[in-house]
Amino acid sequence: MKKITLACAALLMAGALCAKPKKVEINSIADLEGKKIGVQAGTTGELFVQEEVPSAKLSSFKSGMDAALDLKNGAIDAVVLDELPAQQIVKRNPKLKIIRDPYFAANKEEYAIAIKKGNSELLNSINATIAEMKKNGDYEALVAAFMPADGNIKIPASVKSTGSKKLKLGTNAAFPPFEYVEGTDIVGFDITMGQKIATNADAQIVVIDMAFDSLIPALQAGTIDFIAAGMSVTEERKKNVDFSDAYFASEQVIIVRK
Repeated sequence: MKKITLACAALLMAGALCAKPKKVEINSIADLEGKKIGVQAGTTGELFVQEEVPSAKLSSFKSGMDAALDLKNGAIDAVVLDELPAQQIVKRNPKLKIIRDPYFAANKEEYAIAIKKGNSELLNSINATIAEMKKNGDYEALVAAFMPADGNIKIPASVKSTGSKKLKLGTNAAFPPFEYVEGTDIVGFDITMGQKIATNADAQIVVIDMAFDSLIPALQAGTIDFIAAGMSVTEERKKNVDFSDAYFASEQVIIVRK
């Protein structure tokens, strides 16, 4: 990833262009052939480009926003990213737009919580919490809070636990609305759900932010107890972690310059 100036980063957040990029026409997956594509490292978007668009010039970034910065600068031609984080990026940057493709719509991905292999006690507790949330209305309330129709997110109050033990939640706080930084706090759909998981396990939650592609190694090493990071269930990941029941379905989209 090439270095950028702080001034240029500020321009991105303000929705301004740092330089005038050349015009590139991308209207579908087929148009990605031979293009310079940005992805978030360790994600299924990265895997898709590697396997399905081998002629593309791939650049991997720590976050979707970092990739969007290079897209606006003209350093890359498109970004492949999960739908909801892509919507948040485009909302902040009106000179970008989202392209949808029928292939992505027909191959939606399921998000689930990752647990260290063999930790059946925690896995069962997490699945019980997910089932309870869907039954008692907490899940629908969480969707309404972080994915409202009007786009105005209302962050719920933190769920507190008085338990003495601690559960370490590993996440990558650059994936709104599932996990992101608001002020000095890490918030999001997954974070609130993680708080409920900890409370039901009579534990206090400890949120640990790290690069997305570091999460599974950290889980295997015991640095964290579970991953809640908008992580899609894949056969490759199932070799290294156990997954909870799915709690959300998403699809990939393409971000391009208007």
